[in-house]
Amino acid sequence: MTIIKAACVQMCSGTEINQNLRVASELIRSAAEAGASLIATPEMTTLLDIRPGKAGPQHHYEADNRELAAFRDLAAELKTWLSIGSIGVRHEEEKRSANRSFLIGPDGQLLARYDKIHMFDVEIDDGQQYCESRAYRPGQAAVLVETPFAEIGMTICYDLRFPSLYRQLSQSGADIITCPAAFTRLTGEAHWHALLRARAIENGVFIMAAAQGGDHADGRQTFGHSLIVSPWGEVLAEAAGTAPGVIFADLDLTRVAAVRRQIPSLSASPSVPLVVVRDDTTIE
Repeated sequence: MTIIKAACVQMCSGTEINQNLRVASELIRSAAEAGASLIATPEMTTLLDIRPGKAGPQHHYEADNRELAAFRDLAAELKTWLSIGSIGVRHEEEKRSANRSFLIGPDGQLLARYDKIHMFDVEIDDGQQYCESRAYRPGQAAVLVETPFAEIGMTICYDLRFPSLYRQLSQSGADIITCPAAFTRLTGEAHWHALLRARAIENGVFIMAAAQGGDHADGRQTFGHSLIVSPWGEVLAEAAGTAPGVIFADLDLTRVAAVRRQIPSLSASPSVPLVVVRDDTTIE
């Protein structure tokens, strides 16, 4: 299979898990009915709540997570591949949770999990401070999944700002990289399109970025504009603003190798010494 129909689900998840699960399931079902065989959802699909101390008590261990179980059942029913952007789960080793992405096969089997590596610990000009590491433990490993149709790299939101992760996944064989997100409105307006297209172009890889969008119950505002980007940097599909819905694109996976032959930057990364020239440097 060289061409697959892919879909990104855009949501405005809130603080009620049951409601979020219902909306996500309906959108996933509509994507599958439209013929999508690979469907991606946003970061924190089933619970988006950044208020201190609010989300953690609602997280469960992965083995007991009913949202994950519901998505596995749905994938098996629809016979589709599901990339669940992330769910907050209790971590097995400490009190903090994990911001964890899942890839589920069309038989409902859980094929891979990825814990977000780079924590969103920032202070930006939107009146809020973000310190994700207070509640979530950073992941320790990059994850690349071999499937019958493509190799899929897994990332989450703020990971997008760390090109070395995308380069590692691409040099290891990624054809598609998922980037589920809940980008703030301020940073999204400034950087979302540029960063996603840059990661696609510099690595010759398809990017599937399912996003949160709109005004959330916890007071957060997210940018939306879910994107599917080609290895050449073309925007193949984009959600209209922040409205919930589904976008689709046909991914011709032969383009990955073709683009990498045209621009062979993945194999041309020599290590060279760094020369630092400062004001007091004298060149003989």
